[in-house]
Amino acid sequence: MSGPADAPVRILRIATGGDGVGTLPDGRTVFVPRSAPGDLVKLRHVRLAKSFARAEVAFLEEASPERTPPACPHYELDHCGGCQLQHLSASAQRAVKRTMVGEALRRIGRLEVEDPDIEPAGKAWGYRNKVTLTAVQGGRAIGFHRQGRPDEVFDLDRCLIADAALMDLWSVVREHRALLPDTVEQVVLRRDREGGRHLTVRVRGQTVWRAAALLHVALVRRGVPAVLWWEPEGGAPRAVAGAAEPYPAAVFEQVHPAMGDRVRSWALAELGAVARLRAWDLYAGVGETSALLAAGGAEVESVEVDARAVREAMRRGPEQGVRRHVGRAEDVVPTLVGADVVVTNPPRTGMGASVTEAIAAARPRRVAYISCDPATLARDLGRLLSPGPTDWRPRLAALRAFDLFPQTAHVETVAILEGTA
Repeated sequence: MSGPADAPVRILRIATGGDGVGTLPDGRTVFVPRSAPGDLVKLRHVRLAKSFARAEVAFLEEASPERTPPACPHYELDHCGGCQLQHLSASAQRAVKRTMVGEALRRIGRLEVEDPDIEPAGKAWGYRNKVTLTAVQGGRAIGFHRQGRPDEVFDLDRCLIADAALMDLWSVVREHRALLPDTVEQVVLRRDREGGRHLTVRVRGQTVWRAAALLHVALVRRGVPAVLWWEPEGGAPRAVAGAAEPYPAAVFEQVHPAMGDRVRSWALAELGAVARLRAWDLYAGVGETSALLAAGGAEVESVEVDARAVREAMRRGPEQGVRRHVGRAEDVVPTLVGADVVVTNPPRTGMGASVTEAIAAARPRRVAYISCDPATLARDLGRLLSPGPTDWRPRLAALRAFDLFPQTAHVETVAILEGTA
C-alpha cells in the first residue's frame, strides 16, 4: 500500500508482548514484531486501526546495535511464535523486561517507581521443562503457532529453549507420530524434578490411544523412556504406559524450576522471620511456598483451585502447620481469618477485586506478590496501595524482576508491600 508503508520508521522501544514500537508519518503508533530499539525499518503488511497500526519488517535499513543473530532456525524460517526476543542480545532483553515492568507500574498502577533491577537466568537455552505443541491434520504437523498467525502451525524439529532431554524424547515421538491417535490436538512434553520424562497426548473427543504401548516400546529401545499419558476431551490425564498405575502423582512443576526457586527464595527472604505468624499462601499450586512457610514456624492458610494440585501438596506435606483450602481464591480468601504475612502468586489474570479487598481487610505486616504479568500486577498494586475503607496503609518496600524465560517477552516480578497501619 502507499502512504504509511513508504517512509522508513525508527523503532523506539519494545512493548509488553515483544513488539517493537514506532510512529507512522500520520502519527499513529505502529507495532512491529522482530524489531529492535534503534532499528530503522521499511514496513510491509501494514494494517491500520483507528489510533494504531500493526506491520512487519520488510527491510532493515539501519540495524540496532542491540541486535544479534537468532540461534534457532525456526525463529526466522518458520516465524516461530514461541520466542519473541531472540533477535536481541541478552543484556538488551533484560533491559527491555525491566522497562516493561516499570512502565506498567507507572502507567497502569500510577506508581512513582524506577525500573526494577532484574535477576538474570542461570541458563539462556535449554531451560524449559514443559513444552506444549499443537497438532493439526491428524498429527501430520506438530509444533508451535507462527508469530502473528494463530491459525498456522509449523512442524517442529527442535526447540532450543527446551530441556535437551525433552527434545531427545520429541525426536523419537516425531519419528513415530503415526502411533499417535488421529484425533490428537496437543502433545505436551514434561520433565519432573527427578529427571523423569512425561508425554501427554490430548485428543479431541474420547478416542482411545490404542498404540501407546507400541510408542513406549520404541522410546525404551531408543533410550528415552517416558510415562505416556492420555487425556480425553474434558477428562483428566491417565497414564497408559510407563507407569505402574493409571493415576500416579501428577506432575505440577514450574516451567523453569531453578529460576522459580530463586523467585520464591527472594520473596520469602523479604518477608523476614515468620515464626508464630499467621500466613496466607494464595494460588498455592503444589504447596512449595506453604511448606517453606510452615518450616519457618508459620501457621499457614493455603488456597488453591486445582484439587489435583492440592492432593499433590498433601502427598508432599507437611501435614502439620498448613490448613489447605480447595477453591477459587475470590471465594475462599474473604472467609479466612486475618493474616500477618501474605504470599500471592496468581495466574496471568491477576487477583480479583474481592481478593485485594480481603488482603487489605486483613491488614498484614507484609505482602509478597509474585507476578507473571506486569499489567495485572500494576492494576492490583494500584488497588492495594490506594486509600481504602480500612486503616491499612501499605507502601511498596521492594521490587525485583526475574528473567525466568530468556528469548521470550515474559518476565516474573516480585513486589513486597509493607503495612504501615
